[in-house]
Amino acid sequence: MKLQGIFVPIATPFDRDGELYRAKVKHNVEKWNQTSLAGYVVCGSTGESVMLTAEEKVQLWEWVGEYAAPDKVLIAGTGMESVRETVRLTQRAAELGYKAAMVRTPHYYKNLLHRGEAQAVYFRAVADQAKIPILIYNWPQATGVDIPAETVAELSHHPNIVGIKESSGSVEKVMQLVREVKPGFQVLVGSAPTLAPSLAVGAAGAVLAFANAAPYACITIWEAHRTRETEAALDWQQRIAHPARLVTVRYGVPGLKYAMDLMGYYGGPPRLPLTPPSPEAKREIEEAFRELRG
Repeated sequence: MKLQGIFVPIATPFDRDGELYRAKVKHNVEKWNQTSLAGYVVCGSTGESVMLTAEEKVQLWEWVGEYAAPDKVLIAGTGMESVRETVRLTQRAAELGYKAAMVRTPHYYKNLLHRGEAQAVYFRAVADQAKIPILIYNWPQATGVDIPAETVAELSHHPNIVGIKESSGSVEKVMQLVREVKPGFQVLVGSAPTLAPSLAVGAAGAVLAFANAAPYACITIWEAHRTRETEAALDWQQRIAHPARLVTVRYGVPGLKYAMDLMGYYGGPPRLPLTPPSPEAKREIEEAFRELRG
């Protein structure tokens, strides 16, 4: 399957009581349907997946599947610490029509799972049983585990592992992955601040939290890359650099959700123990997004 372009890892809407907010799922998805986003990742880290029950994940997959436009590729975030639970969730997503599963690196037992061989065992076991293709999800800043490029290259030969979301922000690692993986294996990046340079060195696309609030800016960089307008891509990369860092690196999901509210989407509150940004943080985000709001 082809995974090219910009995918949005959907932020999960909660109401003021902390419950899933169906009307706002519909609101956001229908607005994103009007863009040329390639598709949606549901229940990734931006969706606060670690805060969700299995039942809530299935509910979100159902709702997004109902509201998504037919041309949008649907990817489910199904990664759990055990192979068994990851496979169970992946099969459920497949039953609901999802085309691929994004599976994060297991990381709780870091002393045992930081090695490439242990990661390879996990991903092979999931991919052997999964009814849909698997994307490896590497985000070492959050998990504390960085799957080695050599291990990814080895796993790229598995017929049911079709790509990786590489969120470390290291353009050097993206270059190594593109160079060493099997032809046809797709390297997607998860770092908006390094989007243009990552595309320039061979990334097939991106899964960007920043696209929740500013999809058009991300799409513009992708289209400039696709049409080989390098200067335009770099110009837009400069424009998004500061706001993207604020709502991904500095203030994280709560900051991103506030930016979504500013940009006409529904962000709403994060789920505890995450808390809304401070008044000072809100002012900083407002200023950074001022030029993007048009």
